[in-house]
Amino acid sequence: MLYRNHGQSAASSSSVSDRRNRLAAYPRRGGPGRGLVGRDLGFDVTPPPIRLDRVTLRRGGRDVLHDLTVTFTPGSLTAVAGPNGSGKSTLLQALCGSLPVASGRIDRGGMDTRAMALLPQEGRLDRTFPICCRDVVALGWTSRMGLFRRIGREQYAAVDRALNAVGLDGLGSRPIGALSAGQFQRVLFARTIVRDAPVILLDEPFSAIDATTEADLMAIVRGWHQQGRTIVVVLHDLDLIRAEFPDTLLLGSDPCVWGPTDGILTTRVARQARLHNRVPSTIGLSAEDSVVEKAA
Repeated sequence: MLYRNHGQSAASSSSVSDRRNRLAAYPRRGGPGRGLVGRDLGFDVTPPPIRLDRVTLRRGGRDVLHDLTVTFTPGSLTAVAGPNGSGKSTLLQALCGSLPVASGRIDRGGMDTRAMALLPQEGRLDRTFPICCRDVVALGWTSRMGLFRRIGREQYAAVDRALNAVGLDGLGSRPIGALSAGQFQRVLFARTIVRDAPVILLDEPFSAIDATTEADLMAIVRGWHQQGRTIVVVLHDLDLIRAEFPDTLLLGSDPCVWGPTDGILTTRVARQARLHNRVPSTIGLSAEDSVVEKAA
């Protein structure tokens, strides 16, 4: 079921316009030939569609998502919105195969779940372990090479290019414990670049960072989208969703709704879904990020 945009207020439209103008003011958010978007972010890919057919997901003995049917088309850029506890993080974990479905089916078009990169919320990762930025980014190779294969010179050269792409050139040897929240989030984006996955899942990637870092990282997301990757992003910032994301999946309403953002995030529907600008807690990590949590 799709809602058309009859309830979005003039104030909301003005807020979205202001957000677009503010983000566009950052030089690194320029067109394909400028800034981060213009750098080498990986290879072009063609992912298959991902179809959820009446999927129910369960945690702690209760259903957090019930009877969800949605399709993420190849190369789509979709925001997942909803109130705390509506199952946003749980959905990402199910998409990448780290959480089994209670009922229903997820059809990934024959794609191995290892070809899907999940970036969890930053607050779930332990930054006290003495590991440097370069080695955290290099962990992105483990999903492609396996845990026990040696990461060589060629792989570390790709790591350095990824660090440069996120604006951390020259900081590869810095311990992650010495980084700001924004710098650490850039490291996680660099690791995701190294993954070079056709499907990228991001859980609240812009929380607790400054506006410049958000602009730079959003530019990378736009670059992935231009390359044809399928991207699903959990967000709480409705203005950012309206300004940047063509499609939205809204959880927490009955039923859940998805489709073009301008038809989903109306003022009426957002109010009914109890949306607000609060950062939800992350429920768990993917298998790869469990490795980072232990090593970091």
